[in-house]
Amino acid sequence: MGPQRTCLVVIARNEAPRIARLLDSVAPWVDAMLVLDTGSSDDTARLAQACGAMVHHFAWCDDFSAARNAALAQAAADWHIVLDADEWLADGGPALAALRQLPPNFVGSIQLADQGAADGVVFDRLSRVLPGTVRYAGRVHEQPQHALPLQRLGVTIGHDGYSPANRAAKRGRNRALLELELQQSAGDAGLWFALGKDHSAYDEHAQAARAYARAEALRPANSPWRGDLAARHLYALKREGRHAEGAVCAAARMADCADSPDFFFALGDLMLDWAAVDPAQAAAALPLAEAAWLRCLEIGERPDQPGSVQGRGSHLAAHNLGVIYDGLGDSAKAIALRACHAAPD
Repeated sequence: MGPQRTCLVVIARNEAPRIARLLDSVAPWVDAMLVLDTGSSDDTARLAQACGAMVHHFAWCDDFSAARNAALAQAAADWHIVLDADEWLADGGPALAALRQLPPNFVGSIQLADQGAADGVVFDRLSRVLPGTVRYAGRVHEQPQHALPLQRLGVTIGHDGYSPANRAAKRGRNRALLELELQQSAGDAGLWFALGKDHSAYDEHAQAARAYARAEALRPANSPWRGDLAARHLYALKREGRHAEGAVCAAARMADCADSPDFFFALGDLMLDWAAVDPAQAAAALPLAEAAWLRCLEIGERPDQPGSVQGRGSHLAAHNLGVIYDGLGDSAKAIALRACHAAPD
């Protein structure tokens, strides 16, 4: 068996400020790059060609899978590395190069580090390294369809598409597609979760809480994003002042999320806020907040879990515990705890 051909595959529209960053970061590690332009009015296509990418054009039809699959068909490689224009290769180029020597009989997952999120660095693990025959399904938040084994690759992708400026530019872009998809697939927990995240991105917390509740009711117990969903749901309920409802939801998800620092961080946040807005609840809520953040430190950082926020298993939880201890007059304990879990430089 000869070397396997590898190709970066990108769909893009009006990504001139970012496209070269992505292509330049990946070019040394792959055999080819293909950009499918879905209707740019800027220099995206010209810049992509200047970086050495093949450029094809596609008439946008409100269907991300259709565009992805058209790009994959044009690339026609043994291995496809599927990235977006607001991403870039941060680490792991040799792992991509090594694909040339591997038969395309698995789907590779990579770590995505979202560096533009409001909460700090948020980690996800996504299936983005695909054998040439794999295709996508789903009008929005599309997913590769396959029955192949998953293999974790030592590849990290940076992402800044959800910075405040980019978020404002994308407002409403996917909402209509999600709602249209839900008309046909109302039992899809992942779509309700995605709709909730879209509402949360624009501080529409009541709508987000409703969508998260639907996802909670539908999701399988072994979903890899159960902790992320539960944490986001608790945050939305906190922002709506629905603390008692949040406590009930947290109790129902405690066993499912026992290994999620993000869930316990959100629970502590909910309880501290409850104590602040309703002092009559402080005697019960503050110990629960303390216990939740101590549990975060016991679990530690879990960047392998979808939606994991850096620091919730370490310095962020320690900082919040320090707030409690400072309020109780035990500043020495607060200082010692923060020193043990200092924020990274």
